[in-house]
Amino acid sequence: MLITVSGPAGSGKSTLAAGLAELLSYEHISGGDIFREIADERGLTPLELNRLAEDDDQIDRDLDQRLRSLARERDELVLESRLAGWMAGEYADLRIWLDAPADARAARIADREGKPLDQARRETEARSESEALRYEEYYGIDIGDLTIYDLVVNTSRWSPDGVLTLASEAVESYEEPADEGMVAVTDVEYDFGE
Repeated sequence: MLITVSGPAGSGKSTLAAGLAELLSYEHISGGDIFREIADERGLTPLELNRLAEDDDQIDRDLDQRLRSLARERDELVLESRLAGWMAGEYADLRIWLDAPADARAARIADREGKPLDQARRETEARSESEALRYEEYYGIDIGDLTIYDLVVNTSRWSPDGVLTLASEAVESYEEPADEGMVAVTDVEYDFGE
């Protein structure tokens, strides 16, 4: 089974994806892992690569292409990134979207990164706006369209263990032969600029 975990920064993607992978004895690969791999291949730090990515859209496209390839080639995998559900497309068995109110996400990021709450809020809003524009421009993806997801969870309503329980129940109760509701990912331009 291929499971994707997507959502904005601070939504709890990494926590859930790691927990699900451990629970299921699956591999967990995150977009952050792939980004660090690309940085290493180029002899850069992730911060240096991130700065380059602001002006070089091929960096985003390389990461997304790797996500798509992993989804096509692997099974027993929890794939995590903001676009994992979209990039996995027809290869995903279960797509999960996590979210939380902006203030909750900003507080989590501020706590995790040791920065003032106002700064975390401003940076998170700017990042979300920038990403939404890029996803639309690159692939025709409206990141606000949640219709492709099988499970959408507001992670501020439950503890991390509670979110894991919800997701694991969805995985355990999934029956492929009875699945009449898989939403196809259509109209995505998988153009990685090569």
